[in-house]
Amino acid sequence: MFKPGDKVAVLDEDLEGKVLSINGSEVAIETSEGFLMSFNADELVKAGPSLPDILPPEVDSISEVIREKENSKKRKSSRVKPKERTQPPMEVDLHIGKLVPKTGGLSNYEILNIQMDTAKRQLEFAMSKRIQKVVFIHGVGEGVLKAELETLFNRYENLKFYDANYQKYGLGATEVYIFQNY
Repeated sequence: MFKPGDKVAVLDEDLEGKVLSINGSEVAIETSEGFLMSFNADELVKAGPSLPDILPPEVDSISEVIREKENSKKRKSSRVKPKERTQPPMEVDLHIGKLVPKTGGLSNYEILNIQMDTAKRQLEFAMSKRIQKVVFIHGVGEGVLKAELETLFNRYENLKFYDANYQKYGLGATEVYIFQNY
């Protein structure tokens, strides 16, 4: 009378579900709420056409699919705070202590070259990954690194640069905005 996949309703109760298996006169169903229950065949009646097997074999119940869908919706809508919205996605700290493990024995010229190579490499990386804003943290010092960075940035036509957020970096950082041509 019943076969797996049939949509059934329970007599004398407000329950509907899908037939999972039949063992003699005992019929196991999964309710529309996702519960597994067993009934005698004479307590059930067909409720309509058979439900197609739309679920992949690794998914056991509709409720599992609904839970996954709700969880994916929750993950997507992460709220960004107003302050974080304006923060650049990329910061490059050019302090020599952050770039090499030991600075002893390096001349000022060598230090400046390491810093400039890093700046150029990170700028090229940002351009290749289509990152629009990059902050280069150079520190205050005597302004040599800042001047060299400005010379580097002036070689590119598709970017503009300006002092970064004073509240966050003071005078020791330059923000670069890279124009994207889509």
